[in-house]
Amino acid sequence: MQDSTRWQARLVLMLLLAPALLWLLGLIILPHVDLAVISLRERAGPQEYTRSLAQYRTFFEEPLYWHVFLRTAVMSVVATALTLLVAFPVAWVIAKVARGRASALLFLVCLIPFWVSETVRTLGWMILLRESGVLPALLVRLGVTPEPVELLYHDATLLVGLVYTSMLFMIVPLVSALESLDDALIEAAYDLGASGFSILRTIVIPHAAPGITAGCIVVFMLTLGNYLTPVLLGGKNSQWFTETIYTQFITRFNWEQGAAFGFLLLILSTAIVWTGLKLAGQRFGEVMQRS
Repeated sequence: MQDSTRWQARLVLMLLLAPALLWLLGLIILPHVDLAVISLRERAGPQEYTRSLAQYRTFFEEPLYWHVFLRTAVMSVVATALTLLVAFPVAWVIAKVARGRASALLFLVCLIPFWVSETVRTLGWMILLRESGVLPALLVRLGVTPEPVELLYHDATLLVGLVYTSMLFMIVPLVSALESLDDALIEAAYDLGASGFSILRTIVIPHAAPGITAGCIVVFMLTLGNYLTPVLLGGKNSQWFTETIYTQFITRFNWEQGAAFGFLLLILSTAIVWTGLKLAGQRFGEVMQRS
């Protein structure tokens, strides 16, 4: 009787997990395996391929690809750090300062921009920052600049767009982590004479570490793989690695080289996330569970 009950429980569990497993297999595992296979071949003729590492040699031998690859990694790390710096005070106000409807209203304000597509949000920044846009005209009227200036197509503009498009994905895990922080701990620390910075360093940040780590992982992955924002705000010279991958696949029809670049980007993201987890002393499973 017990064996029958256990078998039924396992069957129910498998049926419940089946959609997720099929999604994981069909949309994540198999495409990445196929990507790796394509990256390890070279065209020898019409519909003829040979196994080769030529695509990877091209990457290591061409300085331009190396430059774009490293630039994308550094800019993604900087954008993630800036997103954390901006999102942490916002999350603190939502979780600990605002109460009741005020907290819900502030969270709704953060959520509203994401009701429209990323394309619309990015085009909004272009309308605001282009030479004939709202902000340059305002600067002229205030006498800050003698004539309208082009604020698009700069690294600073690109970072602003990346931070803006990723903000919500940092705020949500931070709010979740900070809400579970007992206010009595902070009050006791103040009563014992601790400064605000000491409380932040020894109580708040350690408690919110899983949320910080989870938010940084999500934001970094989204930023590293972002295509639309760098292209629209950075222009043709944005030098973002996803644009290089798109060029190989769509413009040059060089699927082998594009697959190699895509696989290298996957390796880069995995390596940086693993390094970040080690430096933070966190485990991926625990971070995702606690946040």
